[in-house]
Amino acid sequence: MIILLVLFAVVIFFMFRRSRAQQKAQQEQQAKMLPGVEVMTSFGLFGTVQSIDAEDNKVVLEISPGTTATVHRQAVTKIITPAETVEETPMVPDDASSLTGPVQAAAEPGEAKDVASTETAEETLARLNKENNKEQ
Repeated sequence: MIILLVLFAVVIFFMFRRSRAQQKAQQEQQAKMLPGVEVMTSFGLFGTVQSIDAEDNKVVLEISPGTTATVHRQAVTKIITPAETVEETPMVPDDASSLTGPVQAAAEPGEAKDVASTETAEETLARLNKENNKEQ
């Protein structure tokens, strides 16, 4: 009889311990949930947190540009992008002018030249044929 009571007490102890660990993990996740963080809900909806209403336990998620959904705070089950790694979108130029520049290629071993401005089409073809012959 005493063995059964001890066994029952051990099972209850581990149940409460597991419950506390889950509550602690959920509180840590709630603390990491800030605007700008990408999350997943319990029903598989991915979105970016726009705002959090702690009083009403609501989270507004932007699921696509201009489209928002309001879900219960506990429906957010996974943080995809933590707050530390959330960054602003890099600025992309409207044209490709900043991506191009002089291309350096070795004319002779140890010597570099500006291919884009000094090499003609015929010279480029000859250089490429020469490089192809070296590979074979």
